[in-house]
Amino acid sequence: MKKASTVLVLLLCSVMAGCNKSNQINGSSMKTVNRSISHIKEKLPLDQRIEFEVSFWTLRDEIRSNQEFLDAIDGKTPEQLIETGKELFAKRKASGNKEYAQYDSWDQMITQYSQERIDQNRKKTPDARDKNPPARVDYKMHAM
Repeated sequence: MKKASTVLVLLLCSVMAGCNKSNQINGSSMKTVNRSISHIKEKLPLDQRIEFEVSFWTLRDEIRSNQEFLDAIDGKTPEQLIETGKELFAKRKASGNKEYAQYDSWDQMITQYSQERIDQNRKKTPDARDKNPPARVDYKMHAM
């Protein structure tokens, strides 16, 4: 009985430790990074989601090697990734990067990206091709 309770406690602790990393990026492969990024994005509030996405892609742009990127991103929380994005923004702005020169601050850039995202969602107009009846997919079957 003593062994069974010890095994049960160890099993419970290992399960709890595994569940604790749900808010961290799994950098074991590109597939798991994409899966964990999608999972984390779903849980983030809308205002943080854009910061998270911009930070992720800024870091990816900075580190081209897959393995170096995986090592850099593994175990990061959304907050840590956003901080890294802010540091890269400051570094690029200080170096005179043309893309970042137009923004006074990180917050201004995120606000503009947020507005662009809102505008994209509003401008969705139905495609004129959708107004026509759909093409027929049944064909005349000839006897053999």
